[in-house]
Amino acid sequence: MAQEICELTQVHEDAVTNVQQQMPDLAGVAKFLKALSDETRLKIAYALTVEEELCVCDVAEIIGASVATASHHLRYLKDHQLAKSQRKGKQMYYALADEHVYQIVTIAYEHVKEGIADDNVQAGV
Repeated sequence: MAQEICELTQVHEDAVTNVQQQMPDLAGVAKFLKALSDETRLKIAYALTVEEELCVCDVAEIIGASVATASHHLRYLKDHQLAKSQRKGKQMYYALADEHVYQIVTIAYEHVKEGIADDNVQAGV
């Protein structure tokens, strides 16, 4: 198997300079993606793509955890601008923060699902 590296070291200065000049500070994006990198939090975010809002008790049942654990994860998502909350009577409801979060979660799922399907086709499954 060939190594996936350049056989010749040659920096393309124009391309490097162009990218460096346009590179924004991505620290916030890294934090955003890190918040979704936990499987439990991602399950919660996905659940909120299926149901527009869920109370903490619903989320706890969906992820198979205590209300305290669900609340902790929901608060983490909210603190990282992935979710928003609203009290209705004695219950706290959560929803995704906005359409961007919805799109990121659903697109990421579709991407992985397509990759699995492509792997199955290549493997002859």
